[in-house]
Amino acid sequence: MPHHFADRLLDACKTKGAPVCVGLDPVLERLPDAIDQSGPVAAIEAFCLGVIDAVAGVVPAVKPQSACFERYGAPGVAVYHRAVAHAKAAGLIVVGDAKRGDIGTSSAHYAHGLLADPHGCDSLTVNGYLGGDGIEPFQQVARAQGKGLFVLVRTSNPGGDAIQSLPLADGRTVSEAVGDVVAGLGADCVGESGYSNVGMVVGATKPEDAAKLRQRYPQQLFLVPGFGAQGGGAEDVRACFKPDGTGALITASRSVIYVSHEGNSTWQQVVEQAAIQLRDDVSEIMRV
Repeated sequence: MPHHFADRLLDACKTKGAPVCVGLDPVLERLPDAIDQSGPVAAIEAFCLGVIDAVAGVVPAVKPQSACFERYGAPGVAVYHRAVAHAKAAGLIVVGDAKRGDIGTSSAHYAHGLLADPHGCDSLTVNGYLGGDGIEPFQQVARAQGKGLFVLVRTSNPGGDAIQSLPLADGRTVSEAVGDVVAGLGADCVGESGYSNVGMVVGATKPEDAAKLRQRYPQQLFLVPGFGAQGGGAEDVRACFKPDGTGALITASRSVIYVSHEGNSTWQQVVEQAAIQLRDDVSEIMRV
């Protein structure tokens, strides 16, 4: 496999048939009844490993949400790392969803803690709203390890509009100004695929902005949350792709991992079927 993160991700998406990612957001109250919930940390571990096993043959990537593990302290963080290792052993690309961001030495500490381990996650979500000096330490570690970043640029939450859509004096929006910084930081680390190892988080619920950003940043991969349970549909995510069907990784969590089931199917079989549906839905979007 190519060493460059974007090349590895695109190869994995091609192999699995669609650029999709399943979020690992373990919430104790929503776990299947079949999982023993007498011990919260053990329960979320059993659930996450079960989800990984269910989707490994279907999707190219998973995205563990660090907050869901950190709430349980050191034991929960240990489960996060075991889930990452399990996913990588299953051949999956792992997007660590931690949304870290600071400046100077603090960013360097976060970067080394979350990206420096060659056996850890393959990429990391980063908060870019502190500017370039907040992202640069993450990029230094990511480049050294052949890993990637996805920097928050245009998020899917409604509250983001109040900041990210604001017009600037030069005609750009705030999100475009942040995007320009992100694109600049990743300009000298472009793989054979034509994409940088520094991508952007662009929400599926903002299709008009996504279309403008897609045209503005041809070398950036978009990590696209908001598809499915958050309201993003086929027309919304289509704007995130280039005409050749590349450029975006569509993520879904609740609509895959928390699907109700009846009959004789196990919860893992239901999750697998939901992942197949996600893959097929996105594949269809790319063909139209």
